[in-house]
Amino acid sequence: MTPASNIYLERRPRLLREFDRGARLIQPVLAHYFPAEASENLAIQARREYADLIPQLPDLGGKEPFTRFLISTAELLAVYRTVTARDLSLAQTGELVFEIGRAYLKAYPAYMTRWLGFMSFTPFYLNRLRKRAVESHERRYPDGYVFDYIPGDGATFDYGVDYLECGSCKFLARQGASEFAPYICPSDILYSKALGWGLVRTMTLAEGAPKCDFRFKRGGPTRVAVPESLRPVIEQYNTQ
Repeated sequence: MTPASNIYLERRPRLLREFDRGARLIQPVLAHYFPAEASENLAIQARREYADLIPQLPDLGGKEPFTRFLISTAELLAVYRTVTARDLSLAQTGELVFEIGRAYLKAYPAYMTRWLGFMSFTPFYLNRLRKRAVESHERRYPDGYVFDYIPGDGATFDYGVDYLECGSCKFLARQGASEFAPYICPSDILYSKALGWGLVRTMTLAEGAPKCDFRFKRGGPTRVAVPESLRPVIEQYNTQ
């Protein structure tokens, strides 16, 4: 295990402020699963869990977006531990995480989602993605992500990413929470629809597959495999 990087400890006050802002957004979501008073206490307990996790985050060199992926995983793990301690099932927690993702995206200004979606297909972004894919195979950060850049086929997808190792899965495994990993991945459906990714994904490392096969088609339909227990939630979301 890579020792905790000073970058997280130095950023601890900022990370906790970010968590507090997020907690305000998800308070109404928690209220659907718990009484109002209990949901407020849960947010406080989740913050404590998250504060304990910050020093345990592994060093990924401070590079975005992978450090951000890992921070988000720790935030959700803190929520997961807190709500399952109150007898929320794994499947219900998966629904909760999906609804949390919806709450976060609703807070984004429309111009920001449009800009992020546009940037996801620019030559600048794709060149940087290719470079990062090559660098990832150097495995300078063993707790990080390793992936391949897949050129588009000119028809069904514009470009793809095959994740061969997932930093989030590794972190959850070390925390004894591998069972939670498959319930984080479906949030990509939300981002695909909001940002116009046209994401197609048939498998994930989190569910035991050899890779996560992301394929992006600008403005295309989103088709992402999800755990069976989440399918009714996703189907309901797709009809809205």
